[in-house]
Amino acid sequence: MAESLFSALKTEWLNRYVLTSRAKAKRHVVRYIEGFYNQRRPHSTLGYRPPQEVLNEHDSSQVAT
Repeated sequence: MAESLFSALKTEWLNRYVLTSRAKAKRHVVRYIEGFYNQRRPHSTLGYRPPQEVLNEHDSSQVAT
């Protein structure tokens, strides 16, 4: 899983920014992971659905039972 994350990070995101400091790089990486990768990006292991959608579905099924 980590290799998949790093691959996506490099191919989908890294080449779009000029990172002038370690702190700026850290902020951008966290924003990518929390804002896009975990929220909206489809994942093949989840049936090409975003993790947030799967989590919401799981949470709603737990409340219903």
